[in-house]
Amino acid sequence: MSDASVTSDAPSNREAALKGLYDDIHQGNMFPFWATSTDVAHDEVQQLMATSKAVPYVWKYTDIEPILQRAAKLISMDDSERRSLILVNPGLSPKRASVSTMYTAYRLNDPDEIMPPHKHSPSAIRFGLTGQGNFTGVDGENITFGPGDMVLTPNDTWHNHGTVGGEQAVNLSVLDLPLVETLHAVHFDHHYTEIENGKEVEKKVQTPRFSENYSQEVYGQGGMMPRFVDHRRNGGFSSPMYVYRWEAMEELLDIHKDADGDPHEGIVIDYTDPVTGGPVFKTINFYVQMLRPGEKTLPQRETASLLLAPFRGKGYSIIDGDRHNWDQFDTIAIPGGCWVEHVNESPTEPVIFFGATDAPTQKALLLYKRWGRNQAGDLLRLG
Repeated sequence: MSDASVTSDAPSNREAALKGLYDDIHQGNMFPFWATSTDVAHDEVQQLMATSKAVPYVWKYTDIEPILQRAAKLISMDDSERRSLILVNPGLSPKRASVSTMYTAYRLNDPDEIMPPHKHSPSAIRFGLTGQGNFTGVDGENITFGPGDMVLTPNDTWHNHGTVGGEQAVNLSVLDLPLVETLHAVHFDHHYTEIENGKEVEKKVQTPRFSENYSQEVYGQGGMMPRFVDHRRNGGFSSPMYVYRWEAMEELLDIHKDADGDPHEGIVIDYTDPVTGGPVFKTINFYVQMLRPGEKTLPQRETASLLLAPFRGKGYSIIDGDRHNWDQFDTIAIPGGCWVEHVNESPTEPVIFFGATDAPTQKALLLYKRWGRNQAGDLLRLG
């Protein structure tokens, strides 16, 4: 064989060998981590870029509420012990996730409808939207809550949900279940028991062990904390203050309504653990954000993913250059890495968001970063 024939056959032999190599890697459930521009089957660059990613999205409450009403008529507590509507991000479907680490769900309970206790490893909150009789019993503390109140149901803490007072009520939940699921650490338990006369007895309702106003009685005065109280009542998994009332948040917002605030965020107030001053959960945290009448925030980008629910007002956000309109009780998904601006078009009324962020997880892993742009468009490192 001449040198010329060997040379002419070499490219085709290499292509055949490459194809065989990629086929074997793919069939062996492996991934080749080297760059190539060759158009071959199972191309590693295409695989790398094809990973599912959350996209900016707005779920409209005007779509959600009628579905909740229909579900309430068709699905009884005999059919299921929970009746929630989970918001699934189109970029992550069919995974139960509104952004990569969290999901929001809406729950409507009919009058005086109480579900049995359960517990799980994901941490969760409930935020009241409508009705004064939303109910959560958590760790022996019965909590009735209304619009704007936030109730914690921490990791591995027994709790149950429902309504009291003879009227329907709607609340939204935020859970870190997608994060816990990624870590392969999800567990649920529905077998609630108590010890009575030395015997384990299954119960459908938790026996109260604390007063209904316990969280407020112990932690409701900022800067003062009773020393004789066990502040690790749930093993220290979360803030021991299980209910954060809207009245206190609204008063603080009113006090600061004329402050300069942050040009990239407006007025933001974090919910905190009264014992540590840190986030209410180790994995996710919650906050309220206010845009004053006519306020428009400067562009901001952060590595954390956000879920925002307009509690009051309406407006729009520019997310990675696209406009997203929102109204009261909608939910907005803002994946980490997106540039965001919020606009309150009303000349007279504020916009108030209820927000959730996975920043605590990212900060614990030293992954959190935040950028912004000034009026001139210059890039700023903010955090």
